[in-house]
Amino acid sequence: MVVLVVLLGLLTLLTALVNGAVITAICTTKKLHLPANYLICSLAFTDFLVSILVMPVSILYIATETWSLGQVVCEAWLSVDMTCCTCSILHLCVIALDRYWAITKAIEYARKRSARRAAVMVGIIWVISVFISIPPLFWRYRPGSHGPKQCIIQHNHVGYTIYSTFGAFYIPMTLILILLNVTIRIPSFETEMEAADERHQICTSRERKAARILGLILGAFILCWMPFFLKELLVGLQVITATPHVSDFLTWLGYFNSLINPLLYTSFNEDFKLVCRPRLNVQCCPIRECIRESYMQCVHWRYDLRSVC
Repeated sequence: MVVLVVLLGLLTLLTALVNGAVITAICTTKKLHLPANYLICSLAFTDFLVSILVMPVSILYIATETWSLGQVVCEAWLSVDMTCCTCSILHLCVIALDRYWAITKAIEYARKRSARRAAVMVGIIWVISVFISIPPLFWRYRPGSHGPKQCIIQHNHVGYTIYSTFGAFYIPMTLILILLNVTIRIPSFETEMEAADERHQICTSRERKAARILGLILGAFILCWMPFFLKELLVGLQVITATPHVSDFLTWLGYFNSLINPLLYTSFNEDFKLVCRPRLNVQCCPIRECIRESYMQCVHWRYDLRSVC
C-alpha cells in the first residue's frame, strides 16, 4: 500500500508540474499568445485542477480504504471530479473542431479566430460539463449524522448513466474521430487553393501537423478513458459489477490522461519544446543537484575509508 501511495503521489506531483509549466509558458511567452494555444492553456488548467483538487483526495481515500471527510466534501469532490474530467475531454473535442476549421476554411476562419472566440468556446465547455456532472447531487442518498463510509458514483439511475457517459465521452469521441478523419484526409491542394498566399499555406501546413499531434492525443485519450466509461455504462445497465480495486484502477487510468496531454503537446510542438523544457529543467534541477551532491559525498567517503584502511 505504501508503494502504491508513493507512486500515485509522484504521478499527481508530476501532473501538476507539467501542466503548470504549460500554463506558465503560454501566459508569459508572447510567441505563444495565439487563440489555438489559449485552448491548450485552458486544457492544461483543467488538468492542473484535476491534479490538485481530485487526485490527492483519491489518494487519501485509497490509502485509508474508507471515507472520513464527511458528506459535503464527498459530494463536492465527486462533482469537481466529474466536472473537471468531463471538461478535459470536451476540450479535446473543441481543439479538434478548431483545427478542422483552421484547415478547411483557412482564410475565412483566420479572420474569426480570436481570443474572444476561444474564451466563448471555453465557457461553453464548462457549462456543458457542469450540466453533465451536477444532476447526481439532487438524488444522492443522505446517510445519518456519522457520514458515509464510501464516496462513490451512484448507479441507481440508468437514464443518467446513459446521459452522462454519452455526453462526456462517447459523443465527443465520435465527433473528434470524424473531425480528425476529415481534416487529415482532405487533399493538400484543396486548402492550398483556398489559402493562396505563401503565409496562409505555411499556416495550413502547421495546422495539419497540429491535427496529427491531436490524433496522437486522441489515441491516448481513448486508451485512458474508454475502459472507465465502458465500465460505467455496463455497471449502470447492471450488466456487470466492478470491485473497488478495479474501479480505482480504471479511474486512475483516466487521471493519467491529464499527464499525457501536456507531455504530448510539449514533445511534438517545436514552440512548446523551446519554452517548456527549460522551465521543467529548472524545476527538476534542485532534485538532480541533490542526487549528484549525495553521490559525490558517497564517493569521497568511500575514498577516505580506503585511505584509512
